Amino acid sequence: MQLLAVPMASSGGGGITLLLPLILIVGMIWFMSRSQRKQRQRQADTVAALTPGTKVITTSGLVGIVEETDDDYVTLEISEGVLVQVVKAAIGRVIPEEDTSAEAETSTEATAADESATADADEAADDDAAKVDVPDAGKAGDKADGKVQDTPKLPPTHTEN
Repeated sequence: MQLLAVPMASSGGGGITLLLPLILIVGMIWFMSRSQRKQRQRQADTVAALTPGTKVITTSGLVGIVEETDDDYVTLEISEGVLVQVVKAAIGRVIPEEDTSAEAETSTEATAADESATADADEAADDDAAKVDVPDAGKAGDKADGKVQDTPKLPPTHTEN
């Protein structure tokens, strides 16, 4: 018995085909870490720029106005006379003052528009209610040919024979 060694067929390029996936993975990791670094820098800049009177939203969704800041903590007024102290890293974003005044004007206009639309809808509903023909309650189960429709039966249970 004689064994023959036959070389396996290989794809051309050898080393490049092995290095290409590794290069792609390293590139993806580099881009992801770069975007995270930019996000951390923006967060640090936001926290560093906090001054008393600034309206902020924390990462947990708490909305408040900055009362005072120190090295590690920010004191927020979340309601009149209610102060809470949070870690600076918990500040999610700053609400610009221009947006709050524009939102107040927009919400006032929207409320007025909603009230007028509601009044119009109520008047229309009253008009429609007067025009609706309500069938007689005693004839609700009757068919057109005069036969009474049976009520639907439930499937038998294990106690029925």
